[in-house]
Amino acid sequence: MTTRQGWRKSSYSGTQENCVEVAMTTAQVGVRDSKHPAAGELSFPPATFTAFLRKVHLIGRGEQ
Repeated sequence: MTTRQGWRKSSYSGTQENCVEVAMTTAQVGVRDSKHPAAGELSFPPATFTAFLRKVHLIGRGEQ
């Protein structure tokens, strides 16, 4: 996979250990387990990841 700009964790994670990290390139968004970063990552096209985030946001607000 292409080198990413840097892995980052959500500011909402605080000190919680059960988090994912996200890193982006222009072609892919990578997601990995923050506790086990060497275990691998999942990669998605940016449009797919954006659609996923929108759906999560709607579900969080009680909408679907």
